[in-house]
Amino acid sequence: MSILELLVLLVISGICGSIAQSLVGATRSGCLASIALGFIGALIGMWIARELELPEFLPITIGGKAFPVIWSIVGASLFAAVLAFLSGTGRGKDKTPRR
Repeated sequence: MSILELLVLLVISGICGSIAQSLVGATRSGCLASIALGFIGALIGMWIARELELPEFLPITIGGKAFPVIWSIVGASLFAAVLAFLSGTGRGKDKTPRR
């Protein structure tokens, strides 16, 4: 895998992670967190797809390897929702401190 292919993979993963964060309503984090979320989402999403015997939707081939965009967003959304639930952040939370 060349440097250019790696950079394209990182950009696509970051976009998938950002979309997942916005779907869940999780607090905004940085670019590296979105990239990591996209990769973790791809792992979780593909595992779910294999277990349920679902096809790959919209795979993007980079350097001879397929990156599952839709399953990455689905898996990252599930992972971000679990993280938001465990950390107590996300939509509907009152941001004012208690006295």
